[in-house]
Amino acid sequence: MTLRYFSLVASAWADIRRALTNHHQITTLGWQDVATRYRRSVIGAFWLTINKAVLIAAIGLVFGTLFGQPMEKFLPHLAVGLVFWGFITASIDAGCAAFINKKGIILQVNLPLYSHLMRDLWNETVILGHNIVIIPILMLIFKIGVGPVILLILPGFALLLLNLVWMNLVLAVVCTRYRDVTQIVQNVMQVMFYLTPIIWSADLMPDRVSPLVLQVNPFYHLLELVRAPIEGKVPDAISWIYAGTMAFVGWAAALPFYGFFRKRIAYWL
Repeated sequence: MTLRYFSLVASAWADIRRALTNHHQITTLGWQDVATRYRRSVIGAFWLTINKAVLIAAIGLVFGTLFGQPMEKFLPHLAVGLVFWGFITASIDAGCAAFINKKGIILQVNLPLYSHLMRDLWNETVILGHNIVIIPILMLIFKIGVGPVILLILPGFALLLLNLVWMNLVLAVVCTRYRDVTQIVQNVMQVMFYLTPIIWSADLMPDRVSPLVLQVNPFYHLLELVRAPIEGKVPDAISWIYAGTMAFVGWAAALPFYGFFRKRIAYWL
């Protein structure tokens, strides 16, 4: 059993290593995906930034008023939540369709399958880079200071990526075999949006709902790792432990899973 496990892990890692070796090719294709999407547009992908800024302003005005929250605190909190939640959901959606959308390439070109996941994730990271511009603008408007604690966003974002990649690795395989799973995942993510403190603050929870609702929510911890440093706070130790454990267990399960089904994906397409 142990030998079989490590054999599957080695098979999966061989595909991932080949993809990482060709990372320049993947990042170039990812850039082209974004550029092609906004070709002949004057401001290009910054239309996404404008759309996100309008959404933040509208939701901030409505829910900030409903919750009686001061705008100088609520609007930056909302902006960070929506920007990174958009990255998370878009990455997961892309992961679900990674192999399906690349059917023509997979059946005709001998590329490592993991390269298609890398391409989509890089695409979403580029879009995140455009949208994240909103956050420092709001910090300047509301005169929010930045301290050394903001550097914690680097390991926090790294943990977020580690978890997203193994999730996408599993979802890409499952959604290729069972196409209905994509719709299920989208519905689950829509529900999780309302259960995660994005348009509302976790400070409002203790008086209304048990804190356990937050503690068992993986997306709360992943989001907190990147949002807390921007807000000048150190993420709770439980969030680091939760995200780190989830990454370790997730990869330990995802690698043999991917190694076992990798060669069947072309037939499912």
